[in-house]
Amino acid sequence: MKKTLLTLALLATGSALAKAPLTVEHLNRFNKLHDVVLSPDGRYVAYGQTNTGFSPADHSSDLYLMDLSNLNKVSRLTQSMGRESQLQWANDGQSIYFIANRSGTSQVWQLPLYGGEALQVTDLPLAVEGFKVSSDGKQLALALSVKPGCQSLQCTLEAKAADAAKKDSAMAYDQLMVRHWDHWLTPYRNHLHVAALGQGVVKDATNLMSDWNTNIAGMNEVAFTPDSQRLVFSAKIPAADQAWHTNYDIFMVPVAGGEKQNLTAANPAWDAQPSFSNDGRFMAYKAMSKPQAEADKFSLVLLDMVTGQRKELAAEFDRSVSDYKFGADNRTIYVTAQDLGQYAIYAINTGFGDVRKVYADGYAGALNVAADKIVFTNHKLDTPPEVFQLNTDGSNLTQLTDINADWHKEVQFGDYEQFSFKGANDDTVYGYLVKPWDFDAAKKYPLAFLVHGGPQGSFGNMFNERWNAQMYAAKGYAVVMVDFHGSTGYGQAFTDSISRDWGGKPLEDLKKGFEYIVKAQPWIDGDRACALGASYGGYMMNWIAGNWPTGFKCLVNHAGLYDMPSFYGSTEELWFPEFDLGGPAWKPESDYQKFNPAALADKWQTPMLVIHGLKDYRVPYAQGLGAFTNLQRKGIDSRLVIFPDENHWILNKDNRVRWYNEVFQWLDKYTKP
Repeated sequence: MKKTLLTLALLATGSALAKAPLTVEHLNRFNKLHDVVLSPDGRYVAYGQTNTGFSPADHSSDLYLMDLSNLNKVSRLTQSMGRESQLQWANDGQSIYFIANRSGTSQVWQLPLYGGEALQVTDLPLAVEGFKVSSDGKQLALALSVKPGCQSLQCTLEAKAADAAKKDSAMAYDQLMVRHWDHWLTPYRNHLHVAALGQGVVKDATNLMSDWNTNIAGMNEVAFTPDSQRLVFSAKIPAADQAWHTNYDIFMVPVAGGEKQNLTAANPAWDAQPSFSNDGRFMAYKAMSKPQAEADKFSLVLLDMVTGQRKELAAEFDRSVSDYKFGADNRTIYVTAQDLGQYAIYAINTGFGDVRKVYADGYAGALNVAADKIVFTNHKLDTPPEVFQLNTDGSNLTQLTDINADWHKEVQFGDYEQFSFKGANDDTVYGYLVKPWDFDAAKKYPLAFLVHGGPQGSFGNMFNERWNAQMYAAKGYAVVMVDFHGSTGYGQAFTDSISRDWGGKPLEDLKKGFEYIVKAQPWIDGDRACALGASYGGYMMNWIAGNWPTGFKCLVNHAGLYDMPSFYGSTEELWFPEFDLGGPAWKPESDYQKFNPAALADKWQTPMLVIHGLKDYRVPYAQGLGAFTNLQRKGIDSRLVIFPDENHWILNKDNRVRWYNEVFQWLDKYTKP
């Protein structure tokens, strides 16, 4: 009897420790990091952590401090009801700045690290949308939404009051763009302001671009010069053509105001993210070379602030720079860039342009460099983001945080591997395979064939909430993701190859990738396969419906383009279709009819689930409605799911549950008995 009780107890213990497959509830309950910043001396890491109620059992969003010199000791810095964001270290390392809504609007606060409460730095009549503190601590750069032409903040307040007093609801426009992403544009623009620090709470700020009817590109595109006397920022020159070009330039303006000097006027393409070396000698920035392109290679350019000479660093480095930081020696710049399904860290020598790969396993982000260390976040197909540290030579990789340790104990992920095959033009094409969470090689499994959007994008070794490959593995599917021609991280020529060829090489790659993986993995049942995609991936579902109508048992089309000419007339960033499809829709040599899924609507026969957000202004909902109308009119089994409060993505957690449930019900209907 004792033996039996002991056996039952052991079984119960084993059962309690058993892991389960990933669910959408798990996706909604993992803790998240934000604003990971390393102190100037490399001793401390400050970061934000947002909890979801799982472990710890609260929904707090607060700041934490890790001491890297004291066994990585962690201290909680804040315990407020709101959320802090946009962390920045004071140059002396004694305090941190952040934005918080503790006084009715979002303002800048400063928190000393050695005792005392956070002090309010700004008390402006407008919400602060971004900020930068100068290295001498005497100047504050601010992003504020104001009425162009207003010389004072009071002028903007009066304009807002006049808007509120209007009796009609009309919105009038005299130029594009009229809406962006998920909102209609207002007459207000995000302008760069400056204010003096050290003279009490900041209650006013000077607009450095009041005469511009344009936005700054963001506060991550703003930097003080090392002497704190000037600011550089990225923006488009005010003009009526902003909707159909990508010519962001970098401008320099004195903090006292005055003429704005265009530092990149010679380049008609995109210039971005200026930053200065620690000694102030050089300004680095990212630059594209193709006008109107948004997926061109971002090269790193170095401008000598003394001689005025500039040079492209590592011109032969065939990867697009995402983020970068100067090393302590001022002779090395560390960058992140996509590479073969990963987001890797590289070191570039500023003198000779030598490139050295430092780390490449998963998706590296939030790049920080100080002293002799690199601190960054990293995530993989089976791991949400955590903070890591390594030496600048790539050695001594150390995981610093484990904020989802208990969450991980509950979830069993599917094994994954990268594969390659010969695609269009006999080029090598890469992809990822994720096995079902309870994989048994003796069984046959249906296939979820995921197609990424962009189209210049990638489904690589990353943890994604909206298109999480492990969710399909958890439901008993083999998951295949092919980085077809046009994908990023495989060289610029490979990325460029999709432009003017939306329905050509990418479809050929998908067909060949499907054929390859089914033969290479005989446990995959190619006769029980469904394809899924969003945005360009949704376009590809519509394109497959007319060009590969017997390839899949079912299709899932989220926010997919259906009728290309009408898409051109209703989207917002016109530079994208004009570059990728050969100009405006009325040009006879353009591709709007050549690669138009609606033109092949008579060939459709595959059951399709169509999902769309009503606030999607990138691919407006009529595109999804058009696909569903065609399916219904032809008598093809189909279902339309509309989310009135969502944009191009599904962001609300409850909507995410419904989205995944709808998708899996559709897949199961066609792939499982």
